[in-house]
Amino acid sequence: MNIAAKAGTFSMGDRIVNRMGYGAMQLAGPGVFGPPRDRGEAIAVLRAAVEAGVNHIDTSDFYGPHITNQILREALHPYAADLVIATKVGAMRGQDGSWLPAQSPAELTAAVHDNLRNLGLERLDVVNLRLMGDVHAPSEGPLEEQFSTLAALREQGLIAHLGLSNATPAQVAQAQAIAPVVCLQNHFNLVHRGDDRLIDELAAQGIAYVPFFPLGGFSPIQSEALSMIAAEVGASAMQVALAWLLARSPNLLLIPGTSRRAHLHQNLAVAEMVLPAAIRARLDDLSGPIG
Repeated sequence: MNIAAKAGTFSMGDRIVNRMGYGAMQLAGPGVFGPPRDRGEAIAVLRAAVEAGVNHIDTSDFYGPHITNQILREALHPYAADLVIATKVGAMRGQDGSWLPAQSPAELTAAVHDNLRNLGLERLDVVNLRLMGDVHAPSEGPLEEQFSTLAALREQGLIAHLGLSNATPAQVAQAQAIAPVVCLQNHFNLVHRGDDRLIDELAAQGIAYVPFFPLGGFSPIQSEALSMIAAEVGASAMQVALAWLLARSPNLLLIPGTSRRAHLHQNLAVAEMVLPAAIRARLDDLSGPIG
C-alpha cells in the first residue's frame, strides 16, 4: 500500500519525497516532554506510516528530549533507502519542559551529534536551523554564525542538506548566501497565512515549504464554516484543512502528527482527496484571498 504517494511528490535537495509525510512530535509525552503513554503504539504508528508509503518524517532530538529519535530508531532502523528523516536543531528543553534557545556553535554541533547518535545515522538527511524568534512566529535577526556552523558540518559530511524553521524571507536569503537551502518549515495553515507570498517565491526556486501546525497545533483550528464544508464533502474538518494545504501549492509537504494508528490513517486518506474548485474558493475566503 502506497497511499502517501497519491498526493504527489516534491524534491528536498537531491531526494524526492511523497508530499504526504509524518511529524513525530506527538510521539513524546504530554507537552512533547518525557516518554509516551504507550511506546508500543508509538512504534506501531511509525511502522504503519512507512508501510503506507510515508518517506518523509520530521523529528528533532529536543522532542522528549531524545525520546522521539530513540523511538524512531527502534521502530525503523535500519531505515529504508528512500526514507528522508528531517530534524531540527537550535533549541533545548529545560527541566520543567520549557523551550529554550540553543544557538551557539557548540550547542548546534552537540545537537547534530545527538541526532546522529539517537537516530543511529552517520549522516543526517536534512537539518533545519530552528530559529527561536517569538517561539512560533519568526522575527528578524542575524543567523550567519548559526547557519555557517551547520554549513561547516555539512562540508564535513555529517549533514546532507540544510533548511530553516521559523524564519523570515530576509533570513532565508541570508542563509542562501552561505549554503543551499532545500526547505523552510514555518507556521502555516488554513487560518494562518502570513507566508502566502513566500510560499510562491520558494516554489519558483524549487524549495520545499513544510508547514508546522498544519491543523492549528496546540490550538486546533475551530471554524463553523470549515465544519459545514467538511460535512458537505463527507470528511472531517481536519482532513479538509489538510487537503486545502495540498491544493495550495505543489511545494507544500505535509507532516501531520499523531500517536495513534487510527488517526494516522485518517490523515493519510487526505492524499486521495480532491477538493472541487467551488469548495476551494470557499476555504480560501475563510482567511481572505490568497496571493
